[in-house]
Amino acid sequence: MTATYTVDLFSSLDGFGSFSEHGDWGGYWGKQGPELLARRLDVYREPCRMVFGATTFREMSHWLVTLGADSEFFDPWVVAMREHPTTVFSSSLTESLPWPNAEVSAENAVTALAALKRDSPVPLRSHGSLSLNRALLAAGLVDELRVTVFPVLTGNTGTEPLFEGAADFDLELIEARTLDGHTQELTYRPTLHVSTALHVSTPRQAS
Repeated sequence: MTATYTVDLFSSLDGFGSFSEHGDWGGYWGKQGPELLARRLDVYREPCRMVFGATTFREMSHWLVTLGADSEFFDPWVVAMREHPTTVFSSSLTESLPWPNAEVSAENAVTALAALKRDSPVPLRSHGSLSLNRALLAAGLVDELRVTVFPVLTGNTGTEPLFEGAADFDLELIEARTLDGHTQELTYRPTLHVSTALHVSTPRQAS
């Protein structure tokens, strides 16, 4: 049985995954609440294998080293996520990893993830890792796209547009939750969009 692969993203309403140094939002754009944090912990209590790209993994590892893995800075769901077996796709990351059960794969991510889906006894999940997951989306390897939409617009400070440069997809909504009365968790099944537009050519005029 093939393991499912779920991509998990945080987003502002206008589609940004983060904000610039000029923003003063704070973590979760300042909109976290008890239902969101409990939901995240429930998700990462379930068995899974985490999948990261090099950039996201370096950023998370940096904070772990800087603050310490037991820091109160990390919400319980982040601690739970860190305990799962983890695959990091990178051709350059060679240093020891401050992350238990993590391994680096220098293989082509599309080929390697397809093999992981065939062989993994547990579901596969990813958090962030935008470039990696855009490529995996295009390859048809993403089974579920889960976007948690926070009630903010970040037109002046938004960075990391989630789907910039991605292919076109049709999305089937398979689950929706409202958390803390204002944050939407939307889970979609993505399918590569095939254009059905008719291209009508204009007859050439006789010379």
